[in-house]
Order: sequence, then C-alpha cells, then structure tokens
Amino acid sequence: MRKIIPYLNVKLMVFAFVCFIYSCTNNENRVNNQVVDRVQCEEFQQIIDSANVNGSILFYNANTDKFYSNNFDWAEKQFLPASTFKITNSIIALETGLIEDDSTLIEWDGEERAMEIWEQDLIFRDAFHYSCVPCYQEIARNIGVERMNEYLEKFNYGNMIVNDESIDIFWLEGESCISQFEQIEFLRKLYNSELPISADTEKIMKRLMVIDENSAYTISGKTGWSIRNGNNNGWFVGYFETQKNVCYFATNISPSEEFNMDLFPVIRKDITFKAFEQITK
Repeated sequence: MRKIIPYLNVKLMVFAFVCFIYSCTNNENRVNNQVVDRVQCEEFQQIIDSANVNGSILFYNANTDKFYSNNFDWAEKQFLPASTFKITNSIIALETGLIEDDSTLIEWDGEERAMEIWEQDLIFRDAFHYSCVPCYQEIARNIGVERMNEYLEKFNYGNMIVNDESIDIFWLEGESCISQFEQIEFLRKLYNSELPISADTEKIMKRLMVIDENSAYTISGKTGWSIRNGNNNGWFVGYFETQKNVCYFATNISPSEEFNMDLFPVIRKDITFKAFEQITK
C-alpha cells in the first residue's frame, strides 16, 4: 500500500494511548452525558504556532475518556464541514441505495472539472479519496433535500442548512456549520455502531475511510477545505485504532498571514501526526 505518513514510527503505532504530557492541565466536558476530562496541552499549541497557522487539535481517547487540545474554545466553534462531509454524504448515498458499495462506478460527464484527476470515470472509493467535488454534488442532488435533511436530523450532524438552492453546495458555502466536538461525536457513533444505519453501510464506510494501515495500526479519516468571505479553513477528522484502543481526532485550522498556502493541503495532516508523536513521548 502507498505510504503517506512516513514519519509515523513504530513506537507511535503500537502505543496504548497511555497519556499524557506532564504540562497538561485538566477540567471537564461531557460525552453522552458522561463527565470526561479536558486536558489542556501547550505542546499542541507549539505545533500550531510552528506551522504558522491558527486553530485547534482535538483528540478524544476512548480508553481514558479524556479530550486533549490546545484550544477548547476554538474546538467548540462551528465551521463549514467542507469535504469532511463526504463521510456523511457517502453514508446517506449507501443508505438510500444510490451507491451500492465502494466499487460502484461514477461516470464522468465529459465536462471540464477543477482538477484533472476528477476528469475520468471513478469508482466510489476513488471519488472519496480524490475528494471529487462534482461526484458528490451529483450524489447530493440525487439524494434530494427531503431525504438529506431527514438523515442529517437522525444523525444529529452539526447545523446544516439544506434547501433547493443549497443542496449541492451547503457543505462548502453558506451558513452550514459543525464543531470539532461534534465531528468527533459523529465519528464515535459511527465507529461504535450507534448510527441508525445498516451493518453493510457501516462496514463499507469503515473500509472506505482507511487512509493507512498495517499490522500495528489503522488510520481512517477525511480532510476538508473551505473558503468563506476569503478566509481559508481546513479540517482533518478521523480515528486512529490499534487492537487495544481507538483515539478520535478533529483538527481545524486557518492560515496566518505569513503562511505559505502551497502547504495548506498537507499541513492539516502534518500537525495532527506531530501531535500523535507528542502524546507518546
């Protein structure tokens, strides 16, 4: 398999999520109405600062019932979900039967697209990993406003504004929004079979979301990038699992004035993986 995270070493991959950094401090939050600790991590802020971005790295450790972040206020803010919504859009496409499985073919209509890699027939798996916006816009239109809102309400997914005008763009433009905490709660429900979806859909989605895996670990997730009023905002959400634990993550960042935007496509993952490395020291 193509390796996209070369700097994640074996020590990181086999960790049991025994945390945490000595300088972190605790307060409380809730997951499913259960009190859990919030652990403030200055080391994460150093990673954010060194990358010339603003934002928050948020982890939730299932074994310790603790959240870890550099900025919990930021983690409570809501932003456009951007392409992280492809997770939810994919689930709804599978549940409604529009997509049979991750090998379903999505045909290119021959129209010019923003990225050359999108200008071809794509199986569903590749459309997800290539983040093919036109593919998912077509899927959203076929789902339709009524069914989209029905599923979003059942999933309790953020605050999406879906109508006839926004059905194929609401996750990229407008006032739809979701927080890092809400992203993690949605992923936690998916991972723990708590979403009202079929076992087949869940199985396909968990396979679809895999970014990298070996005998020691699996990393699953999705990036996202939106621009609202000229302001860039980036996501990386997902979960990291070993045989003994799962750790959910939601990173949300915006570039500083000095940031080199050529690096924005990779910086979301980079800072998240550096935070993983930090918590295993």
